[in-house]
Amino acid sequence: MARLSDPVTILKGVGAARAKQFENLNIRTLGDLICHFPRGYEDRTVLRTIDHLEVDVPACFKAVVMNTPRTSHIRKGLDLTKVQVADHTARLNLTFFNNRYVADNLVYGREYIFYGAVSGDFIGYNMTNPVFEAVDAPGVTTRRVLPIYPLTAGLSNAAVLKAVTQALAICDPPEEILPEAVRTEYGILPAEVAYHAIHAPDSMDEAQQARKRMIFEEFFVFSAGLSLMRAARAEKKVRPFEDTDMTPFYDALPFSLTGAQKRAIDEIRGDFGKGAPMNRLVQGDVGSGKTMVAAAAVYCAARNGKQSALMAPTEILAEQHYASLQKLFAPLGISVVLLTGSMTVKQKKVVREAIASGQVQLAVGTHALLTDSTEFRDLSLVIADEQHRFGVSQRSKLSGKGEDPHLLVMSATPIPRTLALLMYGDLDVSILDELPPGREAVDTFLVPESYRPRINAFIRRQAAEGHQCFIVCPAVEENQELGVKAAVAWAETLQKTVFPDLRIALLHGQMKGTEKEETMAAFARGEADVMVATTVIEVGVDVPNATLMVIEDADRFGLSQLHQLRGRVGRGKAKSYCILTSHNRNPDTLQRLKALCKTTDGFKIAEEDLKLRGPGDFFGSRQSGLPAFQMADLSFDLGTLKQAQVASAQWIEQYGTSDTPEAAALRARIGELFRRSEGTMN
Repeated sequence: MARLSDPVTILKGVGAARAKQFENLNIRTLGDLICHFPRGYEDRTVLRTIDHLEVDVPACFKAVVMNTPRTSHIRKGLDLTKVQVADHTARLNLTFFNNRYVADNLVYGREYIFYGAVSGDFIGYNMTNPVFEAVDAPGVTTRRVLPIYPLTAGLSNAAVLKAVTQALAICDPPEEILPEAVRTEYGILPAEVAYHAIHAPDSMDEAQQARKRMIFEEFFVFSAGLSLMRAARAEKKVRPFEDTDMTPFYDALPFSLTGAQKRAIDEIRGDFGKGAPMNRLVQGDVGSGKTMVAAAAVYCAARNGKQSALMAPTEILAEQHYASLQKLFAPLGISVVLLTGSMTVKQKKVVREAIASGQVQLAVGTHALLTDSTEFRDLSLVIADEQHRFGVSQRSKLSGKGEDPHLLVMSATPIPRTLALLMYGDLDVSILDELPPGREAVDTFLVPESYRPRINAFIRRQAAEGHQCFIVCPAVEENQELGVKAAVAWAETLQKTVFPDLRIALLHGQMKGTEKEETMAAFARGEADVMVATTVIEVGVDVPNATLMVIEDADRFGLSQLHQLRGRVGRGKAKSYCILTSHNRNPDTLQRLKALCKTTDGFKIAEEDLKLRGPGDFFGSRQSGLPAFQMADLSFDLGTLKQAQVASAQWIEQYGTSDTPEAAALRARIGELFRRSEGTMN
């Protein structure tokens, strides 16, 4: 017997060139091949009569060849083979392109099984390039449920199926990791049965059962991994904070915190007193006051003689945090420094010496905090802002600068509870679901292109009143196929022909990092009236003077992304607005966009977005923080997810540290999943 770790080149017909094609699908070993699951199936088990074939619906039928196939040479590189077939109900013309095999293998007067889709209308029906087999053939491409695999250039479905079939014949599938009790309770197929059934099911029902097993297994492994991470963290011991009195902090604030903020702070204080490292996510809508919650945590650490670090994804955001926190903490005697990549060598040296000596209680910065030359005297609290912008390795590198420091991550992307469990399943979650008093909702309108003169007039009015405006486009450069507004061209049009008297700025992702930072900082200083941008402004600097957000071709964005963009305005005292434009008149699309006009509750919008678009598009990027599942689709498999989470929690509690073969196999699979997901999982 072969082993799962053996290379695919031991298979018949898989040489160096074919192996390279498989490698493009991340398939190098027999184990990789057996775990390359079908993306769907074609049910070719049902035989229809010719008169019951439907236009554009693939189906199997049995028919007799009524004439000898005739091949015509149409032009260079194009041969056409035609043949007529019939059953007791009707006749059908078949056409094959560049297929000499047909002329040699379809014999006049013999019966075959064909599979294909009829095309045509009342003038006449035809079928192009159907697959076929003799009625006494074993049924490789017809009379079976055929798995359809993800493919790559040069690799056909038949080639993948042939390789998988060989691999299963000479190699045992991955060992069982799901306990028998779990399989029985949830109706899950055993591993050996499921791995064969998913590639060669006898029926569509068996294919679905095998698929359910693989989805359950993925969720089970992931949930068990999070449980083990939690358990490992709980075993770590740190000295509890003894002084968690927040009264001086609350008294120093020029405003009252919301109930949600106080609740989150109390949860953090509870973590500080447990004697184990905190691992908490503070999740809240734009403007819900996450920074004040983080500030309270820093204050608590400082009262206990400990240092804190706050890492932001951009220099502008880091500078903004530094300015607001320095102002807040100065009267409380807490020292704050800023450390960013653009500072001079001398400036960095002075700041790093202050951090290393312990003179500083809070270091705010970007990735500059991660460099080996940045050392802390007693780092006890790590805060990561905009969590989905940082990978596991970055987070753990900063944490590694202290001895098991407490970790607080902040996210302004409202995430449905189900996704939060997956993205942040190893974290405790605090949700800020209240906005501070006095903060007005941003009025949102959906308008067609015919409103353009009114939009332009409104932009001009905002500028005349001394306010600023964002205009977001879905593309950077013009693309005829997309047919959407592009930031570069639209900025030029606005400056030359629409608003020649206004100051138009341009910002997009193809600009250099320093150029982007400078452009955004200049806009924040009021040096431009209108900022034309792509979604690079989705998470970024606070511009209280910006009162209008215009989003062009809004149907090209997810609801949650639109909500994040809308959050760039409404940060000052003036009334703010968001205008969505769209050429799309599809009723479902319009209904989706109108949902944004009706509510400013980010969590409701996130739930709606998950239902409509699914998690793959939820964040608009694979760097979403979602684990790299092969089979599971959160849009449809939420029920299975919940079952697997319950089952894995119970199993970990009972057998998590046992030495059974199943437990060892599960721990190995967990390690494999988390390695594969590094960079996409947070």
